[in-house]
Order: sequence, then C-alpha cells, then structure tokens
Amino acid sequence: MSEFENIVIGKSSIPSLIITVVLMIAIPVVFFLFWRGKHKQRTGIRYLLAGAVGFLVSARVLELGVHYFCIISENPVSRFINGNTAAFVLYGITMAGVFEECGRHIILKYIMKKDRTRENAVLYGIGHGGIEILAVLLPTMITYLAVAVLFSSGNTESALSALKITEQTAAAALPSVQAAAAFDYGMMAMNVMERLFAMFAHIGLTVIVFYGVVNAKKLCLPAAILLHMLMDTFPALYQRGVVPLWSVEVWVALCTVVIGWIAVQLYRKMKAPSSAGSVL
Repeated sequence: MSEFENIVIGKSSIPSLIITVVLMIAIPVVFFLFWRGKHKQRTGIRYLLAGAVGFLVSARVLELGVHYFCIISENPVSRFINGNTAAFVLYGITMAGVFEECGRHIILKYIMKKDRTRENAVLYGIGHGGIEILAVLLPTMITYLAVAVLFSSGNTESALSALKITEQTAAAALPSVQAAAAFDYGMMAMNVMERLFAMFAHIGLTVIVFYGVVNAKKLCLPAAILLHMLMDTFPALYQRGVVPLWSVEVWVALCTVVIGWIAVQLYRKMKAPSSAGSVL
C-alpha cells in the first residue's frame, strides 16, 4: 500500500486534534451547565435527554435509513442523486430539514407535554446539538487523533495493522488518514466555530418549533424546515466541490444570526411562568 508510505503527520496535527477533542466535549457540557445553572427551577433534565434522543432517532436512525436507499445502495434513485449535483444538494438539505425539524415537532407536541417552559425549549436544543457533537463528530476527531499518533511513529506497516487497514479497505481509509495528517490549528478553529454555530442554530430552531407548538402557529414548523435547509445548502455544495470552505463558514454564520434573531423574538414573546417546578 504505497499510497500510505508518503503520509507525513504535520507538527501541529496531534496537539490541534487533542485540543479539538477536548473542546468538542466541553461545548455541550458548558452550554448545559450554564443554562441549567441559570434556570434550574424552570428546566428539567428530561428535556435535555429528549433532545438527544430526538436527534438520534430522527437523524441517525430514520434519516440514515432513507439515505441507505437513496444514496448508499445501488439503484436508479441513488445513481441519479449521486450523479447530479442539484439533486444531491436538494435531497440532502430537504432530508436534514424535514427529519430533524419534524422530529423536534413530534416530540415537543406529543411527548413532552409537561413543563413547557421556554427555558426547557432551549435545554432541548442543547440536548439535540450536544449529542450531535458527542455521537457523530467527536468519534471522528478521536479516530483522526489515533491515526495521527500511529502514523507519527514512522512505522507505516505497524500503523496500518493497528488500524486494520488492508488492501481491500485502503482506498476507503486513505482520505481519513490524509485528513488526520493535514489537520492543523486552522482546521481546529473552523471545526470548533462550526460546532458553536450549529449549537446556537439547533437551540434557535428548537425555540421556533416550540413556539409553534405552544401557540398553535402552524407556520413555525415549515419555517424551521426552510431555515434548516438554507443553513445546510452551502455545506452540501461544499461536499460536491462547488464552493470553497471559507464560504461555508460565512454562510453558516449568517444563517445562525438570522435563526438566532428570529428565535430571540419568539422567546421574548413567550412569557416566563411565575413558578415552575424542577423536573429530574
């Protein structure tokens, strides 16, 4: 596997990956501790858990199930979507928006019927965004770190053996090894900033959906779906090589500001109750 022989781990790869892993863990923990500490009497841990479970079921089970047929498996539908950039982008952003926002709506309307405080809506968003970091992105960063440490020893054969990379899996593994080798402080900053934007966006979208639930505003759900789709547009275009990475960061930041502004207005419209019990 000669393609791995020229892999050189950058000097900043390992320290930047270590910091990234630490910050990925810290982001959801800090968000939770801050909000729970500030609103302990008006928040319940079960809303945090509901947000986490809601993401896992809607995005990692149901949505991935559809992806398996439409993207992963070999059939006319997957060939059309994968072979057409417009179809790929439209499909990707639509699935993300529909599954995640409908998941929020269903759980907040039909399952979480008690203690519907605006503070709990924020906590739900923290759970949703937090588990995305811990269950999806953190494992990737830990894998990159393991790859960087193993390849930094200079013994390629030992690294390949430890990572169980064979002739059959080499082509699929190569991009991850290259990404780990090229990881630096700039990538660390972009990954952390992107996660911060995503956390604020998830909180904002949850508040929008929650407002629609408690005030019977039917337009809130489609609005949240549309906003989610818009935010994911540039990341999907980047996946297809249409736009540069810097434009993705700018676009996501702008969308986060818009979502945040709308959410703050709706949050302020929802009056805080004079008293609300703490639910464990």
